[in-house]
Amino acid sequence: MDSVSSTVIQDIEAMCEARNASMAYFYFDFRDANKQGLRDLVASLLTQLSASSDRCCNILSRLHKAHDKGRKQPSDSSLAECLKNMLTLHNQPPIYLIIDALDESPNTSGISSPREMVLQLLKELVDLSLQNLHICITSRPEFDIRNNLELLTSLRVSLHEQSGQQQDIADYVRSVVYSDSQQIMKRWRKEDKELVVETLSERADGM
Repeated sequence: MDSVSSTVIQDIEAMCEARNASMAYFYFDFRDANKQGLRDLVASLLTQLSASSDRCCNILSRLHKAHDKGRKQPSDSSLAECLKNMLTLHNQPPIYLIIDALDESPNTSGISSPREMVLQLLKELVDLSLQNLHICITSRPEFDIRNNLELLTSLRVSLHEQSGQQQDIADYVRSVVYSDSQQIMKRWRKEDKELVVETLSERADGM
């Protein structure tokens, strides 16, 4: 999870502890097959929202019973509908959904990719026009993600080309390269270390 998402979550957690808000978050991970698709996202959000609300828990229980108490797997559309039912409950405090690293959801060619299905769900959630629902999404500025989200978002912040972001990356790489724990790197010349810092920082592409 990147530092932006972590900071947002920390700020909202204080509101949740005071029972002034509820939150669910999910981060996509290209290294984990269970953190890449629509089903993974929605199942995680349902579980988190249910844990913080008895009414949300009741909605999830009804879905569970409707599918033979877990012996049948609900469809992706059933899970998405369950999420919408939770979000549209009346008299709820603000709900925050934090979705991190959307670009790590696969964008395969051919039939609808996992990423396309996630983007479609996000559009449907925005179309609900819920005043108490707030969605924060972080991602690299991939073409398909940017094109879809620009139509949905009310606020966009780009850190991709910010000098502060680039400096943070360079500082992190430098701390690793010059760390005493890196025995091999301790034998490198300073010029070589700086070349590594410069090259990796440039190729990090803002991440």
